[in-house]
Amino acid sequence: MSKNPFRLVECPRDAMQGLHDFVPTQLKSAYLNLLLQVGFDTLDFGSFVSPKAIPQMADTAAVLAQLDLSNTSTRLLAIVANLRGVEEAVKHKEINYLGFPFSVSETFQQRNTNSSIAQSLTTVEEMLSLCDKNDKTAVLYLSMGFGNPYGDEWNYEIVEHWADILISKGVKILSLADTVGVSTPEKITSILPKLISRFNHTEIGIHLHSTPTERVEKIAAAYDAGVKRIDSALKGFGGCPMAADDLTGNIATEDVITFLNSKGVNLNLNMDKWNEAMILSSRIFG
Repeated sequence: MSKNPFRLVECPRDAMQGLHDFVPTQLKSAYLNLLLQVGFDTLDFGSFVSPKAIPQMADTAAVLAQLDLSNTSTRLLAIVANLRGVEEAVKHKEINYLGFPFSVSETFQQRNTNSSIAQSLTTVEEMLSLCDKNDKTAVLYLSMGFGNPYGDEWNYEIVEHWADILISKGVKILSLADTVGVSTPEKITSILPKLISRFNHTEIGIHLHSTPTERVEKIAAAYDAGVKRIDSALKGFGGCPMAADDLTGNIATEDVITFLNSKGVNLNLNMDKWNEAMILSSRIFG
């Protein structure tokens, strides 16, 4: 068995954010505290965004106050969508990473963050400065990275163009995000090796959405492409509520675990705590 070279990012925030019924803060915290004990590299636990836009995440600060970080090596990531969210997130010393969704689709950038690509680039610059001053690391999600349903132009050159600009401004972690489930194994194995090769001093990850029948082939493609940072969510719950009416779920973490185990990767995860989280998840997701 080899030492685990992968950064697994568990995304309960992404899984919960589109739920219609509000999940009580105490239940959210109990679920997250179990996931913190599993041993993931990073936990995408909440977001500092408008409660009108994402009501489910209105209690992120209250949830954070209930998290037990005394016996975990897992680092916390919070999503932000504007400068106000950045300024709120950097106040919390417990948070390690700030994630920002930067779309190569103008239509989706407006839909997701209520700002243009140009305005969002200014926000990214300000976020990078605030992260440096507050000992945080920015994670940029290059959303609509595999295409979009809005008719906006998409090709690999556009993806590479924006990756180049963001990295030149100081982004150290870039995650190519599918958002609407249009990625294919062919696109993954075509795009990711080029990005990883060109930006070899940047951590390039992947955040895929998928139907259940296509999950494993996409995980296998990411593995073959050399991706070492993988976002996923327990049971594949969730999807982006700002993207479409019919949500395409996340990649299921259990599929990632099973696949990597089959490749002889020692993930060093506490599967007892994982199983407890699986059981508790039914109270959140039904």
